[in-house]
Amino acid sequence: MPISTQHKVYLPATAKSNQYILAEIKATPEFYQHYSSEQACYQQLSQQLFSLADSLNLHNVHLIATDKLPVVRFHTEAHVFQTAEQILFFYNPAYHEAQNLFSRQGYQARKIRLLFLATGNDIRANAADFHGRVLQLLQQLQPQLPEQNLKIKIRDHQHLSYDLLAKQKGDRESYGFKLRAIAGRYATRKLSLPEHSALTYVHLTLPLSRALKQQYVANDSLDYSPLYQQLEQHLKASIQAKDLNRVAIIGNGLTPLVRNSKFDKPETTPELQLLGFDPANNAQQFISDWQGDNLVEAVHILIVAGNDDMTETGYGRFMNQVEAGLRSFAEKLHVNPEKQDLTVRFHQHISYNG
Repeated sequence: MPISTQHKVYLPATAKSNQYILAEIKATPEFYQHYSSEQACYQQLSQQLFSLADSLNLHNVHLIATDKLPVVRFHTEAHVFQTAEQILFFYNPAYHEAQNLFSRQGYQARKIRLLFLATGNDIRANAADFHGRVLQLLQQLQPQLPEQNLKIKIRDHQHLSYDLLAKQKGDRESYGFKLRAIAGRYATRKLSLPEHSALTYVHLTLPLSRALKQQYVANDSLDYSPLYQQLEQHLKASIQAKDLNRVAIIGNGLTPLVRNSKFDKPETTPELQLLGFDPANNAQQFISDWQGDNLVEAVHILIVAGNDDMTETGYGRFMNQVEAGLRSFAEKLHVNPEKQDLTVRFHQHISYNG
């Protein structure tokens, strides 16, 4: 039976797909006692990790022992940047391979993070195979560890990124996506997942351009409240008719991270802001966080899917609603598509205890 067009979303053919899997090992003081030093621990683990990765054709693998959060993005050039709390990986899955150990002399990490970046082509179609090979590696690695009852958390992150204004720039070619849930896609590839939590959301990055500032902020004024208030009002008006109930607008300079409020409490650090949403609750959940005296480079818009948004065919209908809302938002702001990109990322996450 053909899929209704409302259950498919047509995204630019130039949309970029990324997948990465994070395996977090909770490292106890007892664990470190098996090694002569923290650095000896990390060196030995990384050698074991990279050897197994080579045997399973996993070509972009990293061990992070700094308790910094990895953030992964598509880019035509490979770069790794570090801040006090984050490690940012930019790479193109089609071309970039790497093996790295990130550690600090004398620092004992609370969590040892094994990061696996998918490589090759057709990332989304091959996601289950990639996940399966990572599981094989972890199964082979565990007997080599000095303790057998270590807790390992597995997080699978997948996203599609594209320019919302690509069509207005003349990029007419598109591809239809059903955006099926990860578990369903994996099941068709004969990969069963254990009990897990899942989260799906959309992230729009809105640069605060000169045109936007001139439109809403008085000359020589250091009060940017009118700008943020207008953005908030336009966003609310744009999503109101689209049945989108879990929305955030963040303009405080922090990196927003979306979490399920059932499992994670909202938290703010000097660089990160954890936003908690309940996918099971259909009541309006709107988060707004900005300061009128702080002009940031970009505002983040986040729209989270609820349990009811996952249909039998996928998240296509949800994404069509999101696209319509975001396009309405961009029109209200008079964004010039010829001079500005509006990057949209469709995120799908699952996590479970390995």
